[in-house]
Amino acid sequence: MTYSDVQLKKILTRTRRIAVVGVSMNPVRPSYYVARYLSLKGFQVVPVNPRHAGEVLLGQKVRGALSDIEGGVDMVDIFRRSDAVPPIVDEALAHFPKLQTIWMQIGVEHADAAAQAEARGVTVIQNRCPKIEYQRLFGELRMGGFATGIVSSRL
Repeated sequence: MTYSDVQLKKILTRTRRIAVVGVSMNPVRPSYYVARYLSLKGFQVVPVNPRHAGEVLLGQKVRGALSDIEGGVDMVDIFRRSDAVPPIVDEALAHFPKLQTIWMQIGVEHADAAAQAEARGVTVIQNRCPKIEYQRLFGELRMGGFATGIVSSRL
C-alpha cells in the first residue's frame, strides 16, 4: 500500500489520543519504544495489553482491552499479528464511534478488517510505523531513515 506524505502528515497532526494495542512493558521491544516516543511527542498514549492490565506504563494505566478505555481515542495502533487484527478492529469500531484512524504496524496487514473500518469512514494505514513516519515527515529523519545530522541524547 502506498500512502501520500500529505495523508500521513494529516493523520499525525489531527491525532491526539492513541490506544496502543499489544504494547510491551519491556523497554527494548518496538511497541514500548514507539509508545514512549509518541508520548514524548505530546500524544496521549493509552497502553492496551491484557497481560499487564492495571499496571502503569508511561504514566498511564494499562488497559486489558479497548473497551476498558474511558472516553474516545483518535487512533488505534496495532502491535499484534495480522490474524489478530479483525477482533481488534471490531472492538475499536464498536467502542469508539468517533475513531479516526486504525494504524497497523510494520508487518501487520488485514484487507478485510481494513475494508470494514474504511466502510465506517475510518482511515486505515497498514504495514507502517507512526514513529518512523512522524520522524520522517517532521524533519527528524531523512527519506532513507538516516539521521539528519542533529545530535541529541533525547528520545
